[in-house]
This record gives sequence, structure tokens and C-alpha cells, in this order.
Amino acid sequence: MLDTNVAPPPRAGRREWLGLLALALPTLMIALDIGALFLALPHLSTDLKASGTQQLWITDIYGFMIAGFLITMGTLGDRIGRRRLLLIGAAGFGVASVIAAFSTSPEMLILARALLGIAGATLGPSTLALISNMFRDPKQMGVAISLWAFCQFGGAALGPVIGGVMLEHFWWGSVFLLGVPVMVLLMIVGPILLPEYRDQGAGRLDLFSVVLSLGAILPIVYGVKQLAAGDNASKLVPVGAIVVGLLVGLVFVRRQLRLPSPLLDLRLFRASAFSTALSAMLLASATLAGVSLMTSQYVQSVLGLNPAEAGLWQAPTGLGIAIGVLSTPSIVKKLAPSTVITGGLVVTLAGLLILTQVSSTGGPVIVSLGVGMAALGVGPLFVLGTGLVVGSAPPEKAGSAASMSETSNVFGSTAGLALLGSVGAFVFRHQIADATDNAVARETIAGAVFTAKGLPAEQSKALLSAANDAFTSGLNIVAVISAVIIVGLIVLTTVVLRQKTPPAVPAGADGGTGDDDKVTAAS
Repeated sequence: MLDTNVAPPPRAGRREWLGLLALALPTLMIALDIGALFLALPHLSTDLKASGTQQLWITDIYGFMIAGFLITMGTLGDRIGRRRLLLIGAAGFGVASVIAAFSTSPEMLILARALLGIAGATLGPSTLALISNMFRDPKQMGVAISLWAFCQFGGAALGPVIGGVMLEHFWWGSVFLLGVPVMVLLMIVGPILLPEYRDQGAGRLDLFSVVLSLGAILPIVYGVKQLAAGDNASKLVPVGAIVVGLLVGLVFVRRQLRLPSPLLDLRLFRASAFSTALSAMLLASATLAGVSLMTSQYVQSVLGLNPAEAGLWQAPTGLGIAIGVLSTPSIVKKLAPSTVITGGLVVTLAGLLILTQVSSTGGPVIVSLGVGMAALGVGPLFVLGTGLVVGSAPPEKAGSAASMSETSNVFGSTAGLALLGSVGAFVFRHQIADATDNAVARETIAGAVFTAKGLPAEQSKALLSAANDAFTSGLNIVAVISAVIIVGLIVLTTVVLRQKTPPAVPAGADGGTGDDDKVTAAS
């Protein structure tokens, strides 16, 4: 029986809303970073003479380090204070951004991107945890987290645009410097606007689990990328790396099942709705990221657009998903949540089918339309899926479930960059092999464009035509694979989620805090 004498949760005031604005800064920058990097990749690859595999590591390592450390940093924030961890991460992100901007070799840039990933992993859990503590009123919390999510996807839309303008007027390293003033501002206003929270009942951080999680993820990714890239005469090393990663992953799983306070509570996966929603968000993130990587290079290297123009034509990716996220709460008032999710995925499927028909001589309209539709359609899945993940977990596991939701999105995106990017690279190298013997031209589309500039007119035209056809074929195949994945998700979500009713807003809008109750606050 409901106790009507329970006092309503306190409502947030001006300081909390200004604090939300401060928390939006790091959220926006994480999204901006990946979007801007896509456009900078052809330029930095030429300048640093990065191989195809090194390009993938430059792109992938950032997200994989975030995914590997995300849950770890969430637990660390509970212990040392979420505001403190946020400010430490902001400082680290700023320093690593400067290192990345002035890198002089692919290896230096890869290291800087890894440091950016570790610093970035401190920002996501800290912002969400602070929001859940600052906004205790259910309606206010729903609004706050919706705006937080909008910053993520709005950053994805602004990334190509801002990055394109920067590349038009400055060198490629300038895109990394975008985060420096933002992080400095956060370090100034954070102590003033943000309260400090610590969870006195937080479990002990298991460092061995942290090592095992990285030991499982990185070797598998390395092995898959090396096999797809074809850089090894012997397949023994990449296959061995995959086997090692799988074995370490098995040890990690067994340890998590035995620990009283695991780094990753795998018992939550016993709920079918939880595991289905989490898997769907991971795979949707992977397909969208992989397609975005291919289309961003297509509009620059194949269509020959300058960075600013390419950024504008890529903006529908972030805008589409942002519109999908913001419109979902209104749509779900009229339709069943499972219907909204399935309908959105059908829109995504239509966009991917459009991308399978892109040609090397076409214009940017069809590409922009296809990727925009694909992004628009996954918005409902991310909003309702997050609510379903948290709602499927018991109250005491809500914080852990929210961390897994964020981890699945980040890991899915970076897995899509690695795996689908590798598929596109493999198709390119396989198809262009008959057109040229030049090693640089056969490595990447950027290398082919660079090589063609030094050839006589007729040879240059022939090489560019072959390279454009090869890269476009890679884009088409990546779109086909992504479409097959989305078809599987449509079937999965229709069958499993049709009996479920996820909330219409992100985690926390149901009145829970998304955090444990044993929290002490200190201004």
C-alpha cells in the first residue's frame, strides 16, 4: 500500500540547471571528437604517412579505451567523488588533446588517442551520476537526461560541421584543440556549480578485473583488424591474439560471477528484456558508426568535396539521431514502445538500402539521405532501450545497468569502426589490386588520391577511377552487412520486446535516481 505521507523529492533550482549546462560541455566534446576525426582522417593519414591498419587504430583506440574503462571509472567515482573524478578527467582530456594535435607520427597519435579515451571514460559516468543526484524530481530528471542525450547526438551532428570549418582554415591538428578551452572552462565552473557526491556503500574496485577486461577486448580487436587488413604474411599472430583475448574474456566472466561486488554484474543478463535491449543498442551503434566512417571518407575522397562541404553533408547523421531521440517521448504516447522501436529500425533499414545503391559517380544527396535516415531510425531504440535496460534491473542494480547501457553504445560504436571499417578496407584493397602495383595507392583511398597527383593525366584519371570504384564497392558491402544486422534486430525486438513496456524517457525518469541510496553529498 502506497504511503501518502512520503515527502516528494526536492526540486532542482537555478544552481542545478546551471550545473547541467556545465555537465553538457564534456558530453558534447566526446561526441564532437569522433565526428571531427572522421573528416581529419584523410589529411592526417597523408601527413603522417599512416598505413591502413594505423588509421584504424587511430580511429578505434579512443573508443575502445573508453569502453574498457567506463565501468571502472564509474566505480572509482563512487569512491573518490564524482565531481573530483570529472575534473581530473577534464584536465587529462585537455592535456591529451594538445599531444594529439601536435603528433609527429602515427604511433604518437595512437598513444594520444588512447590517453584521450582513458580521460573520456571518466567523463561519461561522472556526468550521469551527478545528474541523477542533482535532479531528484522524476520529471526534472527526465528532462535533464533527455537534454544530456541530445548533447551527445547534437555533438555528433556538429562534429563534421565544426571539423570541416577547422580543416578548411587550419591544419588537421586543430580539430583536437577544440576540446582544450571547453575542458578549461569546466575546471573553472565545475567546483562552483557542481556538488560533490560519494557512495559510502560502493564496492571495492577490483583491479585484476580491470586488467582482465582490457586483456580480453584489445587482443580480439587487434586480431580481427589485422586479419581484415591483410598486413600479415602469416595469420598466426592475429589468430593467436583472438584466441588469447577469448581465453582472458572467459577468465573475466568467471571472476565476475564469483565476486560479491563485480566490476561488471553479468547476472543482469539473465533478464531477456535487459540482454535484448543491450544487445540491440550495441549492434545498432556498430552499424551506424561503421556506415558513418565509410560515408565521411566517401564524400571527401571519392566526391572530392572540401572539408567544410563534407561536414555539412554529413551533418544529417547527428541531426537525424538527435531528432529521433527528442521526438520519441511524444510518439510513444500514441504507439506501443515496441512498435516505435521496430518502426524506427525499419526507417534505418530503408536508409541502409539506399546506401547500397550509391555509385562512385553520384552526388552527395543520396549519401546524406541514406545515412540521415539510418541515424533517425535508431533514435527510438536508444531512448526506449536505455529505459528498458534500467527498468529490467532490480533497484539496487540501476546504477550498474545504466553504466552497461552507456558502455554498450560506446563499445558498439568502436566495434563498428573496427570491424566494418576493416571490411571496407579489405574490399578496397582486393578490388584495386588489379589496377595498380603502387603500395601506397593500394593501401587506402587517401593513398590512391595522393599517388594520383604525381602521375601523368591519363594514368592519374585511370587510378582515381579504379580507386573510387573500389572504395564505393566497400561502402556498398558495408551497407549490405549493416542492413542484414538491422533486419535481425527488427525480428529480435519484435519477438522479445512486444510484451515489454519500456518508459518513454531515458533512465531515471521513472523516479529512481539511477544510483544507490547510500550517498553523502558535500558542496
